[in-house]
Amino acid sequence: MRVIDDGGEQLGIMPPHQAITIAKQKGLDLVEISPTAMPPVCRIMDYGKYQYQESKRQREAKKHQKVIEVKEIKFRPKVDEHDYTFKRKHIERFIEDGDKVKATIFFRGREMAHPEIGHRILMRLIEDLAEVAQPETMPRMEGNQMHTILTQKKGAKPAAKPARTETTDTAQDA
Repeated sequence: MRVIDDGGEQLGIMPPHQAITIAKQKGLDLVEISPTAMPPVCRIMDYGKYQYQESKRQREAKKHQKVIEVKEIKFRPKVDEHDYTFKRKHIERFIEDGDKVKATIFFRGREMAHPEIGHRILMRLIEDLAEVAQPETMPRMEGNQMHTILTQKKGAKPAAKPARTETTDTAQDA
């Protein structure tokens, strides 16, 4: 096996028992780094310190990941215009935050006979959000619900928030 010492220098190719004795003399461990290489590569190091650094590196990588959630917004077939716009704004906000949105329409009783009403609502929603979102799935019926999943559009940048301007009131100073 090829052996690398704790300073990073190659000690050369040697049998395993010789590498283990060198590691024990230094008070360190012999760790197999690349078992698939020919010959396998081992390193003389403190294994506990190595494990700690690996877990620290994994925690740091996990910290920078964004977890995408699926938010659900529910509509009814007889949704009022104000309710529709209110929920549409919520969907826009969720998408700008990087989450996916599942828009669902619930049908009850006789409403089940008219799924085209729900389909129209979802298609209108897709068209209204075309500049910030794209449908991952087209509207489809499952049981008494019709739903679609919307995701952030490729290349769409989050909307810039207006800068706050500070105003001073001179009337109070006088």
